[in-house]
Amino acid sequence: MYFYGIDVYYIVLVVPALIFAMWAQIRVSSAFSRYSQMRTEGGLTGADAARLILDRNGLTNVAVELTEGRLSDHYDPRAEVIRLSREVYYNATVAAVGVAAHECGHAVQHAEEYFPLRVRSAIIPVTQIGSKLAFPLFLLGLLFSYPPLMDAGILLFALVAVFQLVTLPVEYNASSRAVATLSGSGMVSAEEERGVRKVLSAAALTYVAALATALANLLRLILIAGRRNNRN
Repeated sequence: MYFYGIDVYYIVLVVPALIFAMWAQIRVSSAFSRYSQMRTEGGLTGADAARLILDRNGLTNVAVELTEGRLSDHYDPRAEVIRLSREVYYNATVAAVGVAAHECGHAVQHAEEYFPLRVRSAIIPVTQIGSKLAFPLFLLGLLFSYPPLMDAGILLFALVAVFQLVTLPVEYNASSRAVATLSGSGMVSAEEERGVRKVLSAAALTYVAALATALANLLRLILIAGRRNNRN
């Protein structure tokens, strides 16, 4: 719906979600920076923590490697490798250990065939296609007043939203595993554990924000399509 050339649906639905996403990203950077200043009492680096956690879970086959880029840490299930950024790999800080432990949580999920992770992995190819084609198909359908194309765009974007929805339990579970392992094994003190929780909680908000943004965009497309169909 447009009012004096302004997309009202975008302003009302998407903009608040984008603001939330920006706020969540700021919180992540702030928490990571703060707890990057708190050194671990035992001098444990992110790489050390990752190796210890993996070995404790019998994942001696999973390697720990250095990767470039800030907060580029991730687990690669195909190569069975945890890749840690320079800030995490080398630093003996609460933030580094927390991030490394979180990625180890994904490796353990993969080894245990954690169901939400399997679902997310299965729909990744479709969502990659959907994220690229959803808006072009919808716009073509809107331009040529062809509802089937608009519906196809909505369906593809709905898959993107489903992917974001499935991502939430995967990420929260990985963080829960990280905190439980670090505290249960005595790798971190009680104070350090609180710092780890704050870092991972801030990171989890970015996934909530991604879901909110996807749902806002999906609802916007549905409302635009509905309004166009009613006119016809």
